[in-house]
Amino acid sequence: MSHTDPSSRPVLDVWCELQCPDCRTALADLRALRDRFQDTLEIRLRHFPLERHQHAHAAAQAAEEAIAQGRGWPFVEAVLERTEELGKRGEPLLVEVARELGLDAEEMDTALVDGRHILIVDADQAEGKAIGVTGTPTYVIGGERLDGGKSQEGLRERVEEIAVRLIAERP
Repeated sequence: MSHTDPSSRPVLDVWCELQCPDCRTALADLRALRDRFQDTLEIRLRHFPLERHQHAHAAAQAAEEAIAQGRGWPFVEAVLERTEELGKRGEPLLVEVARELGLDAEEMDTALVDGRHILIVDADQAEGKAIGVTGTPTYVIGGERLDGGKSQEGLRERVEEIAVRLIAERP
């Protein structure tokens, strides 16, 4: 029995889009948050593909397949490092990144063809719109929405403040 009940961990939802340069900029913050809080904070990837990025929806589905194969964050980070290339190459890049990370690339390809993860992506997007997400990255923690699409200045500090408070308030 682990000493922390995972269901009582505070949750940071990160509304993200894998063809978004601002999300790539946010990678350093995400890594720092993961390193600092480790398993005391649950950081959840939420999808918000933007219309103007033609490969963002496929990339979100690919991220879900990577999660299903147990390598969600490594995949997300690897694709974000190559946002420009994703813009040019689209799905072949997603399959290539999967292969580079040792995922089942054939399964990744099939998942993109059969659309098995579309519902998750669309549900995230709908939920994001419902709570006022307009761009990426947007962070939601402790009922507060922090929009990183406009400026990321001071955002990580704010997320850390809220996370520290929520962790301290846990039963």
